[in-house]
Amino acid sequence: MTTPAAPGRRRILARWRLVSPTGARVVSLRQLPKRERARLLAPSAFTTLNMMSGLSSVLLAFRGSFTLAASLIAVSIVLDIADGFVARLVGATSPFGLQLDSLADLISFGLAPAVLIHTWALDEWPVLAWLAAFFWLACSAFRLARFNVTIDPLADKRYFVGLPSPGAAAVVMATILALDSPFFGPGTGPWRAWFPLLVSVVPALLMVMTVRFRSFRALLSPRTPVARLATAVMALAVGVGLVLTPGLTALVVSYGYVLTAPLGVLTAPARQRLLGTDAVAPPRTRIPSVFLPLDEDPGVEEVDEVVVADPAAQSVES
Repeated sequence: MTTPAAPGRRRILARWRLVSPTGARVVSLRQLPKRERARLLAPSAFTTLNMMSGLSSVLLAFRGSFTLAASLIAVSIVLDIADGFVARLVGATSPFGLQLDSLADLISFGLAPAVLIHTWALDEWPVLAWLAAFFWLACSAFRLARFNVTIDPLADKRYFVGLPSPGAAAVVMATILALDSPFFGPGTGPWRAWFPLLVSVVPALLMVMTVRFRSFRALLSPRTPVARLATAVMALAVGVGLVLTPGLTALVVSYGYVLTAPLGVLTAPARQRLLGTDAVAPPRTRIPSVFLPLDEDPGVEEVDEVVVADPAAQSVES
């Protein structure tokens, strides 16, 4: 039962308390010291800024400021990398942070690139623009939802299943920064937009496919002096490139990352012979969902309620 509130300090919803499905004690943020509270909320602050940058990109795209809108997608990518890095650094990963991050990513890497493609290249053909934008948004939502329900602590963290949504958004962002006009080459009518359509359809399909992409987590969290030096050199090279030729640098990085998947598949046999099995992606297996079992257990009776596998806090009335 909930402890009665002190006289004169009764709060709204005082009859409610947080409980965990596992029975673990749930502590409100208000009960934590300020320093501990700041540590836990730091990743969510980056996620919120990511969401703000994505929304700003959408609004600027509708106003025709395509270069600035694309630049804000780049800012969202940096913030998305930062919130995961900070969460692991301070040990503040949580189910809440995971869901908030996915919702922010859907805005920054789902909605914002879809609107950019719509307004930048396909505005003359409303139906085609709508189809391309919706296809991107649907694939992005599917990719993020699949990631949320198939998190496996034992999975190989070196690889993503499918193109990550920030990587897909980077293709759209880099294309807009690099090209003065979306129309070039042969074609009339809607076929003038063949390249923007290619840029919007191919990354969207790669998001929902099960092709493995390198996560390059070792570059973001280097643990050896050599790895730290490699990370510093790469960051310096990309930074200088973005200052001198932002469009070309973004194009090389984003398109190069997309090409790592097919190149990895083609070179896998040679790498396995020369470097061993650790140099290639492990065999694909069916990834279990954290919410529903893979197979029905005949020994378990069917129930109406879904059992929550994750010990996230729920609000119930006492």
